[in-house]
Amino acid sequence: MAEILLFHHAQGLTPGMHAFAGALRAAGHTVHMPDLFEGRTFESIEAGLAYIEGVGFNEMREHGVRLADTLPEALVYAGFSFGVLPAQKLAQTRPGARGALLFYSCLPISGEWAFGPWPDGVPVQIHGMDNDPIFVGEGDIDAAREIVEKAEDAELFLYPGDQHYFADSSLPSYDAAATALLTQRVLAFLAPA
Repeated sequence: MAEILLFHHAQGLTPGMHAFAGALRAAGHTVHMPDLFEGRTFESIEAGLAYIEGVGFNEMREHGVRLADTLPEALVYAGFSFGVLPAQKLAQTRPGARGALLFYSCLPISGEWAFGPWPDGVPVQIHGMDNDPIFVGEGDIDAAREIVEKAEDAELFLYPGDQHYFADSSLPSYDAAATALLTQRVLAFLAPA
């Protein structure tokens, strides 16, 4: 079974985030899910992003990265939207990564702000909706396609719809059918880990 470090999105550690982690735990996986916001949750993505901007995106990302120091190296790193920042950095730079699960967001692997090329031997799944104005409209899908093109074991899964936080069952953006398929794919990815 896999050991997973899972980072929440900009609305915080919502009941839907707990439900997703619970589904992974029910399948026998160990899930570490730190609360980067120290108990705060937000009613909207914009409010959460305002909080992150107040702290500083880099500081918040590095806080998440530092949390991995207390855990074993052989981890699967997972992140939802904002949580992709620490998850992807760890997957690309921390020795021993077993895989990465990137939900709703993806960072480039080339260019000025990249962490470098995708590491060999680290499989990755990227999940997003095909009409999500953030994932598609802000270019994350292009970063995802670059990883799929250049990495040895990378998959991009697109779901029909225009919601960003579609796998959080506690939010109005929740899409039960897309989440069921996403969860099935994630569990298949984790099975050999």
